[in-house]
Amino acid sequence: MGFKLFLLFEKFLMILPKNARKDFFIFLAKIAYFISGRYRKVGFINLDFIFGDTLTQKEKEEIVRYSFKNLLLNFLHLMEIRHMSKDELAKKVSVKNIESVQRAHAQQKAVIYVTSHYCAWELGGTAIGAFAEPIAAVYKKMKNIQYQNWVLESRSHFKNSSLEKSNVIKPLIRLIKDGKASGILIDTGINQREGVEVQFLGKSVRQTSTPAYLARKYSAAIIPVIIQTDDEENYTLTFFDEIPVENSDNEQEDIQKATQLQADWLSKVIKENPKFWFWSHRRFKSDHKEIYLKS
Repeated sequence: MGFKLFLLFEKFLMILPKNARKDFFIFLAKIAYFISGRYRKVGFINLDFIFGDTLTQKEKEEIVRYSFKNLLLNFLHLMEIRHMSKDELAKKVSVKNIESVQRAHAQQKAVIYVTSHYCAWELGGTAIGAFAEPIAAVYKKMKNIQYQNWVLESRSHFKNSSLEKSNVIKPLIRLIKDGKASGILIDTGINQREGVEVQFLGKSVRQTSTPAYLARKYSAAIIPVIIQTDDEENYTLTFFDEIPVENSDNEQEDIQKATQLQADWLSKVIKENPKFWFWSHRRFKSDHKEIYLKS
């Protein structure tokens, strides 16, 4: 019953003018900031952990507030994408350095897109599928199956597909062998037994080694991609140059180097404009759980 009401509410919201719809979600974000004390505190903990006193308390508050706003805008994008044409998407999103993808295709490489919970990540994934090539994005299973189906349906609007995170390696291998693309988030917290240790934002953390492992073993291309905006109306999807993966006699070292290069890329993106990263999640809990003990 609750989900049916949600769908009715979605229909109502989509009738509203675009600006009114956006204002509603921004209002929800302001409420969420004040009532979600736990996630608000996590945001400040993360910023203190990474930046210390190099950012003022006012700057940190602005970033945490924006994390809530950005999360709600991503939810709005999920809703709007379901009703969007490719021409409408093209008016909203411009593409930069698509040549990086073209070079990989010219070498007959399947592409592994690595990205992050940064800025309009839902819009970004959709834009990859619409303007570069359809991707199979790896996701973590949600508790609410009805909502999960709604989210995955939105993500598939421009021919993208989804792969549940558990036991995902074999499906990813099949995709690469078929010359198809995948998308992997590299900023999620993982178990200490998984991935490899890298320096991310100046801290030692575990990061998924899946992109490097697959790229090395099956000669795929790792291409970082991010989406950014100056006005929350017009967005730029930027493909970065392929991250090199060595294939020496030392597999572990090759994977370590390529995974660190991914962490370096994302660290640089975040430090250049930290407000767009989603700070209110416990990214560092596996390796630095002590910082969250009071959250």
